[in-house]
Amino acid sequence: MKAKKILSAVLAAAMLCSAAITVNGAEISQDVSSSVTSAAETGLYAHGVLGNSAETEAWQCWQWNDSKNCFYFYLPSGADDQKVELYNNSANQAEFDGTVIEPYSSATVSYSTTVSSTAKLNGSTNKVKFMKSTAEAAIYLNNLNADGNGTGLWEYLSNDKENSASATSAIIGSDGTVDNTAVKKIKGRGNSTWYKDKKPFNITFDARVSIAGMESGKKYSLLANYQDSSLSRNRFLYDLSDSVDMPYASDSRYVDFYVDGKYKGSYQAAQKIDTGKGSLLSDIDEAGYMNPDGTFAENFAFVCEVDASAGDADYYFNSDSGNKITLKTPELDYGAEYYDRVLAYAKSKFDPMFDAIKNKVSNLNDYVDVESLAKIYLINELGKNWDSGVSSLYFTYKQDADGNWKFFASPVWDYDNSLGNATGVEYELSNMGVSDYEEPTGWWCKYKGGNKGAKTSSNIMFNTARNTTVMELVPRIWFEEFVPALNAFANNTSTDENFYSRDKYYSLISGSAEMNYTLGWQLYTSSWICDHSSLNICRYDYSTKTYSQDSSATHYDTNTFKGEFDYAADWMMSRAAWLSSQFASSYTPSYTLGDVNLDGTVNINDVSVLQSYLAKLTSLSDTAMLAADVDQNGEISILDATAIQTALAKL
Repeated sequence: MKAKKILSAVLAAAMLCSAAITVNGAEISQDVSSSVTSAAETGLYAHGVLGNSAETEAWQCWQWNDSKNCFYFYLPSGADDQKVELYNNSANQAEFDGTVIEPYSSATVSYSTTVSSTAKLNGSTNKVKFMKSTAEAAIYLNNLNADGNGTGLWEYLSNDKENSASATSAIIGSDGTVDNTAVKKIKGRGNSTWYKDKKPFNITFDARVSIAGMESGKKYSLLANYQDSSLSRNRFLYDLSDSVDMPYASDSRYVDFYVDGKYKGSYQAAQKIDTGKGSLLSDIDEAGYMNPDGTFAENFAFVCEVDASAGDADYYFNSDSGNKITLKTPELDYGAEYYDRVLAYAKSKFDPMFDAIKNKVSNLNDYVDVESLAKIYLINELGKNWDSGVSSLYFTYKQDADGNWKFFASPVWDYDNSLGNATGVEYELSNMGVSDYEEPTGWWCKYKGGNKGAKTSSNIMFNTARNTTVMELVPRIWFEEFVPALNAFANNTSTDENFYSRDKYYSLISGSAEMNYTLGWQLYTSSWICDHSSLNICRYDYSTKTYSQDSSATHYDTNTFKGEFDYAADWMMSRAAWLSSQFASSYTPSYTLGDVNLDGTVNINDVSVLQSYLAKLTSLSDTAMLAADVDQNGEISILDATAIQTALAKL
């Protein structure tokens, strides 16, 4: 009770502010000009932004680290590099590196991330260390009374995935900008991931917000990536799907997450799979199953998920193929009007689509957008996704550009058990006849869900991998859309705003990851995770069309984040090399090398267009970029223009 009385006194005094004075170079305020919303514990608090006395939410308490035997402040990327405002939430005077901070007052002091500081409080002298993130944003949520009985937000939400609460908040950009839009609702999310200590959540804000430049929206998912020590497998494949123009690719950002003044780790804030204005699927109407007069619509859009774990609490149907299909929208409560009719309608569309894929019908595009189906196949095959065709596989039923109703295979979701991360279940792998699951070589989707030598399965990705219409399209999409993006990622030449270079991803996540693992989250989380210590890297030379795999292994320090990140990135590119070697014989380019303007003829006009591009006077489409890379070294330079001129001179 004493702590609550003190907190009440702080809040009551928040309206008072005396003139600031300077002592030993530090700016001292006898009373803070606004309340520190998260001040629940006695100790020192750091403000995530500097020079914004009106901001009340982005405060964090120092956190004791047993392994380091000192207190830590985990600062967001938007904090100042040299100075920080500290608040003394104590009835006693504090001293920080010689600067006195009066009770319930603040001071702006200097700090360093390389040299520890000393803080004296309540008769104890403590070592204090500062860390500063590199993530694209930070999210602070505060509610010290989440259940109305004095339970804090993290504890209340963690007790039950169905618990939800509102919260005050702050979104801090890497440039120090602040958005204090409140949170209408936060609750737990995920299936197996929910039962880990590092909890994932869904967040709904009161109004649309943008997190680090994402398209503004109200609903976001906070992915903990607890079982992915690179913290990046979901990010890589979400962004790659965006780069290759998959419909409804979920945009995401690396963020640091704070709850009630405590740092909780490095997370990935992603657009939640949801419908309606300001959502990822903004063109899908949640209430589209009803006509304006309330009658049942003849046709309507819906989003569904192949979800083997669907249960009584979910809105789902059993397809004729044996798959459980959960409806994500519309999602009706049991007993609601049209509850059964909506399920029946969705089933009447899904079953023919599955049969069309399995039976290799010639008019497959009447049932499903074949290009998006080919791309979702490639994402799953590239990742060797353990959950391929089993869960988190989404299909959106809607009208295409010509007004025809069909499925689109998207959005992509949940790839932490991909890119060489999961060991797989030994007996299941044995039944499928797959012995190289952890390796970047070998087919996967065509075996997942089947038995040795099986030609039939209820797994939709199994059937997609064997569908001739899809697989005829796959090589072109792979070489002309996936490969350029992946090579630019690996060579650090990417200018794609959707899919960055390898080094850029590392620069954005490395500081946040260092804080995450210093906090105490583990690099190795369970026996489900495979050995990341070594890899025989695969390579594909696109100019000579030759494939090779290193005879000696590259070794990775799995006790460090860099080792885990490098393994994930190298595994992805090794997998891409192997897939290129498999698709090469079936690939016929849709362009001619040197035909930069794509008019069907290679002439001096192509040189002019290429020179204009190199001078940054014009841009090129993805296909034109492929045509411009005449020497096929993955880069476009003046050498390619020279090569065209040389060829024309010989002609």
